[in-house]
Amino acid sequence: MNIFESLNETSNKASDIGETYINKSHQYVKLKIFQQLTQVMSLLGKMILVGAFLFIAFMFFAISAAIGIGYWLDNMAYGALVVGGLFLIFAVIVYVLRKRIDNKFITTMSQNFFD
Repeated sequence: MNIFESLNETSNKASDIGETYINKSHQYVKLKIFQQLTQVMSLLGKMILVGAFLFIAFMFFAISAAIGIGYWLDNMAYGALVVGGLFLIFAVIVYVLRKRIDNKFITTMSQNFFD
């Protein structure tokens, strides 16, 4: 019986160690998910705030550029058309480079996520 008791005790210890490992792994996964979610939410919040302020500043620059070009051309409509054309050119450039932008974004996010 001594051998059976020893085997039983050893298997109980192994079972306890396995349960402890599973519990610790579960806690680690929960903590890692929480960390990743908070990083993503923080990044998203910062991007929204910075993007909003940049958008407002960009709109003021665009309006002032349209007015300035309009005075230079003696026609406000032409100034607005020139600024609109510049925006259209920028949009085409971003559209052409969209794959590079996606790849850069995915690379950056994967480094943050998998570290």
